[in-house]
Amino acid sequence: MAADALGGLVAALESYRGRDRVVRALGYGCQLAGGALAGARAAPVGLPGSLLAVSAQLSGCRTVLRLFDDFAMLSYTRGYGLGPKDEDAVVRCLSVLTNVADQLYYPCEHVAWAADAGVLRAGSAKWWALSTGLWALSLLLGLGRSLRILFQLRRKLRQHEGKSSPLIQKKMRAQVKAEVLHIISSLADLSNAIHWLPPGFLWAGQFPPWLVGLFGTISSLIGIYQASAGEKSGVA
Repeated sequence: MAADALGGLVAALESYRGRDRVVRALGYGCQLAGGALAGARAAPVGLPGSLLAVSAQLSGCRTVLRLFDDFAMLSYTRGYGLGPKDEDAVVRCLSVLTNVADQLYYPCEHVAWAADAGVLRAGSAKWWALSTGLWALSLLLGLGRSLRILFQLRRKLRQHEGKSSPLIQKKMRAQVKAEVLHIISSLADLSNAIHWLPPGFLWAGQFPPWLVGLFGTISSLIGIYQASAGEKSGVA
């Protein structure tokens, strides 16, 4: 059992997406722990300060690695196009808009990073705000897509109850579970995205570090669980 767990961890760390999930979870976990230990202190020192510093470094690491994600996202966007013709029109529309928001997110974040690094002479604040806004928009569109799919799945389950094979019903229930987990994960990320927007918008800037870490950890663990479930079923 321990050998299987170690093998799974090694396999995850050897792939870019798997490593990103682990680094994300570790970063938010450090922020959660550091924020909780720091309490209301304005300038955490000692262990809390170290944990928050590690979290910031891991976040910066992920930002740098995302400099190379544009082409992978472009390939996915081109592959999806306007979506399969047999797919629900609303789901297709939301998916296309999500892809557009995601595609625009990367160059905006790159400019913000380059401005902070001194590579470009530009104010980074507006670019960070724009990239965060695009991320929030993508999450909102993804939420709408998942809610639409969830509604359709629940209707199919009611219509086919007692009529379809147990295997088909089991597959649809697994899809329902996946969409519910995606909704929870997206809501957690959306909460953080709004927090990182410029002050004055909803609860922007109002979260303490531990709450940001909590939402991020929840989202990260759901992502790891879904990736693991997908690999076991041969989906990923």
